[in-house]
Amino acid sequence: MAKIDDVARLAKVSKGTVSNVFSQKRPTSKEVTDRVMKVSRQLNYVPNHIARSLVTKKTMAIGLTIPHGNFFFSAFHNQFINGVILEASYYGYRVLLDMIPVQKVKTPFLSSYPIDGAIVMSPATDDERINLMHHEQIPFITVGRVMNSNVKDTSSVDSDNLMIIYSICQYLIDKGHRNIMFLNANELMTVSIDRKAGFIKAMEDNQIHIEEHMIHHKPAILSSEYMDYGYEETMHTLGKLEKKVTAIIADDDRTAFSVMNAIKDLELRVPEDVSLFVICGDLSMMNQSNPSLTSMDLQPSELGVQAVRMLMHKLDVLPGYFPENIIVESKIIERDSCSSISSAHAYEESFPKAKL
Repeated sequence: MAKIDDVARLAKVSKGTVSNVFSQKRPTSKEVTDRVMKVSRQLNYVPNHIARSLVTKKTMAIGLTIPHGNFFFSAFHNQFINGVILEASYYGYRVLLDMIPVQKVKTPFLSSYPIDGAIVMSPATDDERINLMHHEQIPFITVGRVMNSNVKDTSSVDSDNLMIIYSICQYLIDKGHRNIMFLNANELMTVSIDRKAGFIKAMEDNQIHIEEHMIHHKPAILSSEYMDYGYEETMHTLGKLEKKVTAIIADDDRTAFSVMNAIKDLELRVPEDVSLFVICGDLSMMNQSNPSLTSMDLQPSELGVQAVRMLMHKLDVLPGYFPENIIVESKIIERDSCSSISSAHAYEESFPKAKL
């Protein structure tokens, strides 16, 4: 394990300077701070939390609150958490993970623990977690847009969710699809609101009439319908209602695999009869699926890194200018699950074969 002497020697500064960089007891230049931090990362050096807490009067811990259900974290969550933990360790901070069931705060909550700040993932409208953070005056960063009526001027790291769904729709429309079904996130989540707006705008800009069956929302996390989300909607819309959907946009990989099972049970094929696009998925699973699934790379690890850096800035650990809102770029990863209408098998002929 690296020691302060190792960092000082490689960074060509004194041990006192290294200590000052981490304790902020005395100011150090940006050039020296950057050099010490770079060396600390290379050596995986982490300062002693207890000693540093005594000096700085800080807990040297940040909170990370994530809504969850009765399931393991997705690959997106794992990569995001990994980014948060690694980046926080660079600044000598531990991460306290708080899992909130059904988006409801139950005591004890992070605000009751000794933390210096927090990262709030997947905010909902009028999110109680954010209200508590604001009331307790705990510095916090959200990963997602804040829509709390009594909380203003918050800092966030996010994807451009309106543009993400708009670009996905345009990608499918350029392939000839006009009958698109969107399996969105839960309607209480702010990300769901932004993505729905992006879907509507894309349809309007391309003069496509939006029908009721085209937009769905994920059930509550602990509801009995949650695990089957995607399957039931596909069976009902394409089977029972016999809507001629040619492309489906799935919120995540779990939903996408449910859709694929439904399409198989309807004796249809991906992408010959129905194209399938995944917004948020495990990149390795997307490749291993048959067919491999076209998806959006949301860069979850980078979202975690940027959230920590913004929080460190709020805690006066990281100097310099930071915008109040940071957008992490996303990009489409083309694979085999989306095809052009012109190159697909005649959907009109294949659709009547579908079975309930």
